[in-house]
Amino acid sequence: MKPFTDLSWRLDATTSTSEKVDLAPGVPVPAKLVGMTGRQFYDWQTAGGADDVMRMVDALERAELRWCSIGGIAVNYWAAEPMVTRDVDFVVAIDEIDRAVTALEAVGFTADRHEWSVNFRGRSQVSLQLSTEDFYRDFTSRAVPADVHGILLRVASLEDTLAGKIKAWRTPERRPSKAIKDLGDIARLIEAHPELTATLPPDVSHALSR
Repeated sequence: MKPFTDLSWRLDATTSTSEKVDLAPGVPVPAKLVGMTGRQFYDWQTAGGADDVMRMVDALERAELRWCSIGGIAVNYWAAEPMVTRDVDFVVAIDEIDRAVTALEAVGFTADRHEWSVNFRGRSQVSLQLSTEDFYRDFTSRAVPADVHGILLRVASLEDTLAGKIKAWRTPERRPSKAIKDLGDIARLIEAHPELTATLPPDVSHALSR
């Protein structure tokens, strides 16, 4: 995996981004949000989540692992408008899972292993989840560099991001609130990239048309 050419994201809390906080038209911006960058707003919403995400990215990059973000973080890159999420889902190459756990524990994250994932907690309200399902095994080979909330990281390709969201939405044991969000994320991707409409499975198209 090629390294980032711009490593200015490395734990530099003073680095700003041109992305500014923007609420819905007509909605007054609270005084404390005026002038906030996207990263600062994300940090405020997640009680320090930007630092945790940057530490995660830094650890994975320094270990030269093949990885990428999936789920809501990836949707935020490909959709027209980003939405703050406290869940940061990511995958690594199947043969590098143990190295990823070691790298993240070395920088202060605590790991909790489950059958199909390893969950990590840092200092903030952000929850990091490393999926170990075989479904995602090839996602890292198609990953792209991305700026999400002012943080440089890697995200799954547009097609893989959509496929991952469809898989999550179809999961039988998924909580209703999560399934509704998954369908909403699918809609956000299709609205931003209408050319993908023709690729949707019938069950997804039907759900979106209701």
